[in-house]
Amino acid sequence: MPSGARMPHQGAPMGPPGPPYGASPAVRPGLPSPVMEPSRKRPAPSQQVQQQQQQQQQQQQQQVVQNRARNAKRRKMADKILPQRIRELVPESQAYMDLLAFERKLDQTIMRKRVDIQEALKRPMKQQKRKLRLYISNTFNPARPDADDSDGSIASWELRVEGKLLDDPGKQKKKFSSFFKSLVIELDKELYGPDNHLVEWHRTTTTQETDGFQVKRPGDVSVRCTLLLMLDYQPPQFKLDLRLARLLGIHTQTRSCIIQALWQYVKTNKLQDSHDKEYINCDKYFQQIFDCPRLKFSEIPQRLTNLLLPPDPIVINHVISVDPNDQKKTACYDIDVEVEDPLKSQMSSFLLSTANQQEIASLDNKVNTFESLVTPVVVPEEMWD
Repeated sequence: MPSGARMPHQGAPMGPPGPPYGASPAVRPGLPSPVMEPSRKRPAPSQQVQQQQQQQQQQQQQQVVQNRARNAKRRKMADKILPQRIRELVPESQAYMDLLAFERKLDQTIMRKRVDIQEALKRPMKQQKRKLRLYISNTFNPARPDADDSDGSIASWELRVEGKLLDDPGKQKKKFSSFFKSLVIELDKELYGPDNHLVEWHRTTTTQETDGFQVKRPGDVSVRCTLLLMLDYQPPQFKLDLRLARLLGIHTQTRSCIIQALWQYVKTNKLQDSHDKEYINCDKYFQQIFDCPRLKFSEIPQRLTNLLLPPDPIVINHVISVDPNDQKKTACYDIDVEVEDPLKSQMSSFLLSTANQQEIASLDNKVNTFESLVTPVVVPEEMWD
């Protein structure tokens, strides 16, 4: 082999030379030539500089806003405390500093009490017993032969049932109907028949409260009636089964109080199993009530379902008088009802009275933001005198 000669390529035969440097690349037949999207083109140098300048300006603006907010926060946290130099020059400024300290202490106390009241309102508050005086009265309208309308020509009577709370310190103007779940007035069945002798009112979700009830019927003879009033207990109360009532000494009570009384009976009589605290060894009274020799205490709420009944209504017998000499006869009855603690309404009113704290805070933020935008003027010390 002559010197300088190269070995022939052992692989695939070499094709024709490619395009010269700088020429357009080869394109596969059948495919369109590639076109660069305008959005992907590299911007001109002048446009790139403008974009960088805009980005820098935006960053500077954001930094200025952050600095203003930070300065406003610092000024708020500082609570506008006067510098030591000013306090030395103006001794009376100490009164201003004392006022700021008192204001901070007052704000902290109000905020702490506000949180305490909010937590107290979340917990159920004990109901207080009050006397509800019930007034039952009736009027009689005799027949008038010369009356033009049909109502005046027929004798009729009107029964009214009203009431109000006695010795109410909270001055709660609750409607009379808000104390009851239902009211049934049963008239003489022989006089008014089986279809017209009952007058019923039951509470629903759309019930509008009223200050009293009235019933009007035709008649010129005295009528015996029975009023059945079902109190609206909050929380709901239940009448205990006779055996359970004798065991616990409770007639009507809430479910939680009944379970608590059962647990107290178990602890007093040492019915809890010494080896397995979850179980109760029933005595003869528990076996008669729950019909088992041994049970878990967690099963008692479910077993109480068949032992709790709706509470008894308040029954009042009344005579509707049509005696002309007794135009308005009123009977009074006092009923024990449970109302909310007046302290709850006072606490709610306190929360409403301090609701403007958010408005005050927003105004303070605006003032602090405005003051942070003002450039302070630095006065040389030689000019202070």
